[in-house]
Amino acid sequence: MLSPLVMATLLLFLLGAAAGLLLQKLPALANRLNSGFALLGSLAGLVAAIQIFAQGAPVDGQLWLLGSVHLDMLAALMLLVISTVGVAVALYSFAYIREYQGKGDVAIGALMNLFLFAMVGMVLADNALGFLLCYELVTLTTYWLVKTNPEAAKQSRLYLVMNHIGMALVLIAFWLLCRESGSLEFAALREHHLAGALASLVFLLSFCGFGLRAGFVPLHGWLPVAEPVAPSHISALMSGVMVKLGLFGILRVSIDFLGASQLWWGYVVLIFGACSAVLGVLFALAEHDLKRLLAYHTVENIGIILMGMGIGMIGIANQQPALVVLGLLGALYHLLNHAIFKSLLFMGTGSVMFRLHTRDMDKMGGLAKLMPWTALAFLIGAMAISALPPLNGFVSEWFIYQSLLSMTKLGTSVVAPLAVVMLAVTGAMAVMCFVKVYGICFCGAPRSEKASHAREVPGAMVAGTLLLAAVCLVLGLGAPWIAPHIASYGQALVASQMSVATGATLLPLDSSQAILSPPVIAITLLGLFLIPLLVLAIFKGPKLGRRHAGTPWACGYAYEERMSLTSGGVTHTLRQLCAPLYRKQPQLDLASALHGVSDTSGTTGWLLHGVVLAFFILMAVGV
Repeated sequence: MLSPLVMATLLLFLLGAAAGLLLQKLPALANRLNSGFALLGSLAGLVAAIQIFAQGAPVDGQLWLLGSVHLDMLAALMLLVISTVGVAVALYSFAYIREYQGKGDVAIGALMNLFLFAMVGMVLADNALGFLLCYELVTLTTYWLVKTNPEAAKQSRLYLVMNHIGMALVLIAFWLLCRESGSLEFAALREHHLAGALASLVFLLSFCGFGLRAGFVPLHGWLPVAEPVAPSHISALMSGVMVKLGLFGILRVSIDFLGASQLWWGYVVLIFGACSAVLGVLFALAEHDLKRLLAYHTVENIGIILMGMGIGMIGIANQQPALVVLGLLGALYHLLNHAIFKSLLFMGTGSVMFRLHTRDMDKMGGLAKLMPWTALAFLIGAMAISALPPLNGFVSEWFIYQSLLSMTKLGTSVVAPLAVVMLAVTGAMAVMCFVKVYGICFCGAPRSEKASHAREVPGAMVAGTLLLAAVCLVLGLGAPWIAPHIASYGQALVASQMSVATGATLLPLDSSQAILSPPVIAITLLGLFLIPLLVLAIFKGPKLGRRHAGTPWACGYAYEERMSLTSGGVTHTLRQLCAPLYRKQPQLDLASALHGVSDTSGTTGWLLHGVVLAFFILMAVGV
């Protein structure tokens, strides 16, 4: 039976959207209601998701808004992701919306609730019509949220065009699926597995269509363009949650409906993931715009998640249950982790912009002393995205490493060893990038007049960022207890699609490699950190802790302010080495080809709307 909390979640989001529309003449009240309903709806969704994980069994039901509803472990995980980030974003928006006071603030709050409603509806829907309608609603609400920035007309049109191209591909894939099964219900699609060339065509259509939403290379063109110009709490929802809907769609079609029956599908996903991870972090390193840098790190982390998904699909095709469970565990744990730490980083950036009104890192500096709580939360997020132990990013990347190392034991391909190297390179460059970010933005001396007069943001914004920072710690330190619940989706797949008795063999896994204890790692690291302090205390005695003011050391020369390291200076050598790649970056995505399209008067946009509407009608009456 469907939990009343699930229905309450959707209803509260709708009430929040209605409040924004009906109370536009009372903006202060409307904004409080928008944020309040978003907070309550997200809390209800969070409790509902936890209940499903606790009972460990799928839940089916009917909702008049969506039709049939099915909450398996994958949908429950997505509901958990949306709700957790939604709680933090709603809390943050109570104060952050002041930044947009008089500039569409009520519309932003109403659209945020509608955005959350559409994302929850999409993951709950168990029929093609409800799923695709919510998917389209996600696109339209995001378009209008980006467009609330009056300077983002071009970026919002590019986002709309690219995502409608993806929507057209997804619609064709679902039309083929529904035509063959004779039903719009997902239950019929699960029972009627396609085979041969038609199945491969559906896989490719869905992979490219949902890939345009996920934003991996080379389908990432809209992501570093649209995300930076959106309000920062909306950027958090877009990067932390919305792009995951593309990955959710790929998993639903390729594994749930098609059974991942072809081995080469998994290799395609793995290769695209590895390339996206490396190129995403390379592009991020060259950025001086803090929000664009974070957007490129989304491209990187989507690639890492795809690597885990590809490994799981290879395990299904090869009848290797342990590889399925470990690969999907790494992918889904990283999906959850990335949602948390990337939302935290975008919200931390929004806090900095709230005071400095700039995204240029070279105009920041010295903010750790002036905005200590924001700096602490951002530091935790930076460490998490850099996969440093014992935080959550380290745990999920560890599982992906272990699944790749286990895959090498198959001995059938050189892809896995190369992917291990690419993942290692990605991790090293991510650490380099966030050393640059934190050092330039929060350490040293202020680099502008506004930076020197910055102060901490309002309490609601601090609470939202610190909440996600705490979740990063919980997901890292609590991994031994949380990971088995995340692994339940892979285990359910093994139980339903494989039978060890029919010949499937477990991959030999070295338990000493696969098992880790983040709490033990945390205690060890804390001990190692305390040893130098103890040594200093013994040998320096009462002098320890005294501060000596003076000019920075400049290798014997008189210090000048222009000697300060810039964001470009940190990565100068790397950018010189990779100059050909940076020059050819526009050719790696569809954005350059569609810039002209996005600048048209709107004919192309209406044409795409017509194509989408025509496919909806075809599916509704012709299947």
